[in-house]
Amino acid sequence: MNKKILSMLTIILALASSGRCSNVYSRKDFPKGFSFGAGASAYQWEGAVDEDGRKPSVWDTFVHSRNQDNGDITSDGYHKYKEDVQLMVETGLDAYRFSISWSRLIPNGRGPVNPKGLQFYKNFIDLLVSNGIQPHVTLYHYDHPQDLEDEYGGWLNRRSIEDFTAYADVCFREFGNHVKFWTTINEANIYTLGSYNDGLLPPGHCSSRSRCSSGNSSTEPYIVGHNLLLAHASASRLYKQKYKDIQGGSVGFSVFTIGFAPTSSKNDEIAVQRAKAFYFGWMLGPLTYGDYPDEMKRIVGSRLPLFTEEESALVKGSSDFLGVIHYLATSVTSVTHVESQREPNFYTDMGISMKFIGNYTSFDYAIVPWAMEAVLEYIKESYGNPPVYILENGTPMKQNLQDTPRIEFLHAYIGAVLKSIRKGSDTRGYFVWSFMDLYELLSGYEYSFGLYYVNFSDPRRKRTPKLSAHWYSAFLKDNTTFLGSQVTAQLQSRFSSSY
Repeated sequence: MNKKILSMLTIILALASSGRCSNVYSRKDFPKGFSFGAGASAYQWEGAVDEDGRKPSVWDTFVHSRNQDNGDITSDGYHKYKEDVQLMVETGLDAYRFSISWSRLIPNGRGPVNPKGLQFYKNFIDLLVSNGIQPHVTLYHYDHPQDLEDEYGGWLNRRSIEDFTAYADVCFREFGNHVKFWTTINEANIYTLGSYNDGLLPPGHCSSRSRCSSGNSSTEPYIVGHNLLLAHASASRLYKQKYKDIQGGSVGFSVFTIGFAPTSSKNDEIAVQRAKAFYFGWMLGPLTYGDYPDEMKRIVGSRLPLFTEEESALVKGSSDFLGVIHYLATSVTSVTHVESQREPNFYTDMGISMKFIGNYTSFDYAIVPWAMEAVLEYIKESYGNPPVYILENGTPMKQNLQDTPRIEFLHAYIGAVLKSIRKGSDTRGYFVWSFMDLYELLSGYEYSFGLYYVNFSDPRRKRTPKLSAHWYSAFLKDNTTFLGSQVTAQLQSRFSSSY
């Protein structure tokens, strides 16, 4: 760490111990064994999209067909993973969360394993473990092979459950001796909405023919969500039957969470409960209780698939932990549900309008840590207080080494996690999104979440630590106690003079 920055962190510690600043906490305040990390995903970090046997995923097809920014090279993690692991060591990460590219490991979606893809992930995982960094692996991060989409429609077809389970089997068998934390599906609820209700993510389905060439927003999100739950449960059962006793790992499922607050009226308070039933209960209801929430079943009716008794038993209790993805809070206003609406969708079914606190569309996220506390409290009270890992939390900014707002955001939310733990939440880990600048799925390269700056105009993709990387590293190494914005400006000043 730069000596000037270390000196500034020492000043911060002195200020904290003198009692001049409030909301002070340190790493030592967290339970023993609590994991701090950061993350990325395969398509956003790896690059090398047509190298060493990898075939296109739905992301490749989606972005190239729309002439959008793409992950063809992005941070070039496929070639630079050794350097990146060294940065993780220097930062002090306990754990690193990443995903495996199904298209790199099993290029056709089923059948032969790609030996070069297999070797890449083995090398990467071995290097993490040999450096004392715990791998947290996500099996599916929005990127199934295009071949499966072309052959039978991907997640809209129940054949995807069998193919996903076979893919998971390869991962468990090949990597499970080192990987103890598996997340099957990344934020299944928001992926399903983005891909099959709104058409913003691959394969780009929705009812609007001005935006999507195909899709049905009234039915497809529910079909896909159902198949994702069954695919997760199938992979989880396989792990328990075949690998758990030998490998000793755990299998979880992740959801996107929002902090909901009523706008004003009693109806808005009721609408918040309805929003939670749809956003949380859609996935967590079956995982915890074996079925969808009653209110969701009543409103969606026959468009919501039914679990057979066997499927209900398979899904219920199939997640050893819950992965929470959290960035946002929103105010909720009740909207009258129109029974005669010709083509409903997830949002009209929910019967609410949402106004994000901050400006979500311009990637200006508000710092509202109460939302994190509210999410963790709701999960604790409504779904049996499962083990939770915060798998993503962070804020986007235009690329800037002096990312002071990111420090303020992270400080507030890590503090919120600590408060939740003190109130009884079984939260066991926190991962910053993202470890470095990446191809972002909704904003390309315009905004970034990274602790490390990546120069995308440099063929070598040089990495440079931002102010937030120094902040997080010092916290992880317990070099200092962290405060709010009162002293961050001083740290920023020292940082500026060192570059």
